[in-house]
Amino acid sequence: MFLIAAFYQFAELPDFEALQAPLLAIAEEGGVKGTILLASEGVNGTIAGPAEGVQAVLAWLRADERLAKMRHKESFADFIPFKRMKVRLKKEIVTLRQDGVSPLDVVGTYVPPQAWNELIQDPDVLLIDTRNDFEVQVGSFSGAKNPKTTAFGEFPEYVEQNLDPSKHKKVAMFCTGGIRCEKATAFMLQKGFEEVYHLEGGILRYLEEVAPEESLWEGECFVFDERVTVDHHLRPGQYTICEGCWRPLAAEDKASPHYEEGICCEHCYAELTVEKRASLEERRRQKLLQEAREE
Repeated sequence: MFLIAAFYQFAELPDFEALQAPLLAIAEEGGVKGTILLASEGVNGTIAGPAEGVQAVLAWLRADERLAKMRHKESFADFIPFKRMKVRLKKEIVTLRQDGVSPLDVVGTYVPPQAWNELIQDPDVLLIDTRNDFEVQVGSFSGAKNPKTTAFGEFPEYVEQNLDPSKHKKVAMFCTGGIRCEKATAFMLQKGFEEVYHLEGGILRYLEEVAPEESLWEGECFVFDERVTVDHHLRPGQYTICEGCWRPLAAEDKASPHYEEGICCEHCYAELTVEKRASLEERRRQKLLQEAREE
């Protein structure tokens, strides 16, 4: 079994570029794969590999006193759900595109998983899923509003057009690991919303700590790696991915006459150009050759 660790920490890292090379080196030394984002506002990543290698990466990051309090969430799989290790330099570790919005300045009220059910069953609370539309389709909390965004950077526009601080007095939000909600709550507090709550540790921590028989979560949780989704036990779920549009696909989606493995699905077949088809067919051919070589 391989250890998968998801983590992030907002912190002032003006020297973040200098962290890239040594971080990549220690990850590769331990056989770790995945993606880590570095920016002046902090670090955000999901990595997988042998437990010793993953723990070494986490320990290296926490050795920096600015990241000493960084928490991570663990899950396991019998394969490494990443093809390579990447450490990328970014403007933001989660892209909201709102200058001056930082959880280091102001942030909403953290709600631990054990208290989340009580909060979201309060009729005065407006519950919002801050994830993208294709993620929401896989699973969510019952009654949550879906902003129907295609990227997190669209969330401020959703707030401006649909929410009002004078009407929506209590707002609770959630996302996969918690990072998007940190920025979302900071943004909303700056816009004048008074009571803004978010699920501490995100959906992944909720699934880890709340027993299935007590859970209010419905469906599976989309994750941005080759597992595609995880179930309530954080095991790889039942969905696969369309390599044409990167939407998660259930069994019934693959039964569509428009589904072609590695090429397209019901959602994207109509937009498939001759050039894109040729590119996808070549990528699939290379993938099958690589699998054959590995076998």
